[in-house]
Amino acid sequence: MEEHKTDINVKQVLDLQPPKEYKVIYLNDNETTFEFVHGSLTNIFDYEEQPATDKTAEINEKGSGIVAVLPFEIAEQKGVEVLMQARTRGYPLEVRLEQG
Repeated sequence: MEEHKTDINVKQVLDLQPPKEYKVIYLNDNETTFEFVHGSLTNIFDYEEQPATDKTAEINEKGSGIVAVLPFEIAEQKGVEVLMQARTRGYPLEVRLEQG
């Protein structure tokens, strides 16, 4: 039986950086309902009921609120999900991403 030899060339990478984190920020408006914001927090960002209620109230009172801090691709995807659901229901909710 013939032996085959395979050379494996592995380069060690020493400068790997973790993905940059981005804040997902909801901006309050006068048309998007409390119920929609609350629902998006529980359905898309996996908030429990009471923290979702507290965060929705904070957004309403302060005009905006950070709802999550995630790697860019995940933050962007969740932001798009929220915006698509909001637009489908006729809400003008705005979501901003900021490097954090």
